[in-house]
Amino acid sequence: MGELGGRTALITGAGRGIGRAIACTLAARGATVVVNDVDPEPAAGTVELITAGGGTAVTCVGSVTDADFPDRFVQTALDATGGLDIIVNNAGFYWNDPIEDMSDEQWDAVLDADLTAPFRIMRAAAPIIRRHPTAYHRKVVNISSNAGVVGLERQSNYAAAKAGLIGMTKCMAKEWGRYGVNVNAVAFGWIATRLTAAAENLAHIEVDGHRMPVGMRPEKRDLAARVIPLGRSGTAEEAAGAVYLLCTPDADYINGQCLVCDGGRH
Repeated sequence: MGELGGRTALITGAGRGIGRAIACTLAARGATVVVNDVDPEPAAGTVELITAGGGTAVTCVGSVTDADFPDRFVQTALDATGGLDIIVNNAGFYWNDPIEDMSDEQWDAVLDADLTAPFRIMRAAAPIIRRHPTAYHRKVVNISSNAGVVGLERQSNYAAAKAGLIGMTKCMAKEWGRYGVNVNAVAFGWIATRLTAAAENLAHIEVDGHRMPVGMRPEKRDLAARVIPLGRSGTAEEAAGAVYLLCTPDADYINGQCLVCDGGRH
C-alpha cells in the first residue's frame, strides 16, 4: 500500500511538469489521486501513467479560477473514495513585465490563479476538514516560489501571489492544526519544465485565454546554473520529492513552514 495507502490526494495543475511528477509520486506511494488540469488530454495522460504503474487516479478537468471549480474538485474526491486527505495547490503561472508595463489584466490573472484559487480550494475543503476528523494527519502543501521568498525582477505580480501564499499557509497551519492538518509550503527555484526550457526565441502558451511567453534564453540559463551551488536546475521528480516529504507521516510535526527547494541558491 505504501506510506500514503488509503489517502486521497487532490493536485491542481497535474497534467504536466511538476504537477504530473507530484501526482505520480504520491500515487506510487499508495494515494488515490484526483488529477486536475485545464486541458483534458494532459490530465488523462497523467491518469494513464498512474494506472499503468498500478495506481489509482481520476480526473477533474477545468480552470482553478472558475467559480464552480473548488466545490467540483472536492466533490470529485468524495465521489471517488469518500475521503479528502491531501491537497497540493500546484497550478499557477507567471506573466512577467516591469511594473511600469504591467497591466491590471496581468496582475489580476496571476493573483487569481496563484493565490485566490488556493484560497477558494481550501475554503471548499473546510467543511470536510472540520466535520470529518481522521485518525491520521491530513496534509496541505501550497506551491510557492523563490520569487515569493526573495523577490525577482519583472515578477511583481507573481512574487506578490507566491509571498501571499506563504502567508496564507502560516495562517491556515494555525487555523487547521487543531483538526490534525499540517499546512506547509514548498518554494521552488529553477526546476526544468516547459516554462523554463531553453529557447532562442521564446515560445508562448495560452492560459485561461491569456497568451504569454515561456522559456529561458540560453545565456540566462547558464547564469542561473552558475549561481546554484549544485550547479544545475532541479528535475520535476526532485521537486515532487520535496512535496512528498511533507505529505508523509514523518512530517506530522512540521506545520506552517516553507521548505525552499532550489539547490541551495537562497
